[in-house]
Amino acid sequence: MMQINEYESHPLPPFFPDGATVLMLGSFPPGKARWKMDFFYPNFQNDMWRIFGLVFFDDRDYFVTADRTSFREAAIRSFLTEKGIALWDTAMVVKRQKGNASDKFLEVIQPIDLEQTLRALPACRAIVVTGQKAMDTLRTLLPFEEPKTGHYAETACQGRLLRIYRMPSSSRAYPKPLPEKAAAYGQLFRELEKF
Repeated sequence: MMQINEYESHPLPPFFPDGATVLMLGSFPPGKARWKMDFFYPNFQNDMWRIFGLVFFDDRDYFVTADRTSFREAAIRSFLTEKGIALWDTAMVVKRQKGNASDKFLEVIQPIDLEQTLRALPACRAIVVTGQKAMDTLRTLLPFEEPKTGHYAETACQGRLLRIYRMPSSSRAYPKPLPEKAAAYGQLFRELEKF
């Protein structure tokens, strides 16, 4: 991960498949030592890809490798491309106040360039925020009323109406069982017609 004095710049490029209609925004990747792949939600303790496995394939381990130590990155990329789901984060430069991966101690130094991001995703009609830090950061960039977890608010940006969904964090630190998180994401993707 690139270091700028005590700051860290985002280590990944955005994942913007052609024609993506949904943009999922997290906060910032964990430190590289925790990574199991060079892609979003790379920490094996993070449940995002288990949530996707449950929601779309009724199998929490669908995207887990056969040796159960990592995720099947190529399968994830292919699936997201097929479904028109883009991934990026709300923070581009951060300072870790405690040196760990916790969003609670993550100071956002430079947020996402939201206007540029939306220009790169002309078909996008929904932004899915996957945690409170991401929600807080996005709300500094775009005017909307923060929705309850599992719900959405609407706002206009660049001449289009956007739904902003607030979803449960996929971090295991978020105190909700995996099946409950998957149920919330399942409802989201049904509303967005991804089934």
